[in-house]
Amino acid sequence: MTASSTFLRVCGLSELEEDTPKRVELDGTPISVVQTEGEVFAIYDICSHANVSLSEGEVEDCQIECWLHGSSFDLRTGKPSGLPATRPVPVYPVKIEGDDVLVSLTQES
Repeated sequence: MTASSTFLRVCGLSELEEDTPKRVELDGTPISVVQTEGEVFAIYDICSHANVSLSEGEVEDCQIECWLHGSSFDLRTGKPSGLPATRPVPVYPVKIEGDDVLVSLTQES
């Protein structure tokens, strides 16, 4: 993360349900915010295989599954864990301040 990362509020922590993705837009970028396994993750909301929303899929074992073709993406890295997707999707840094969930569009490496 660079020193110039700007974090913006995307939702309240109390708005998130465990293992239930929430779609938000940050500066026009669709993001799926997920609370699972005691952490909050932010991942690009569009599947790299098909132009569908990942936030409509299911979350299990720190993976989010695309509902259309069944590819899963690791919430920590964005890497696909199975076909048909072969390209990762971006993941974004998250900070929690009180009840605020803050996300930076600076991609994690």
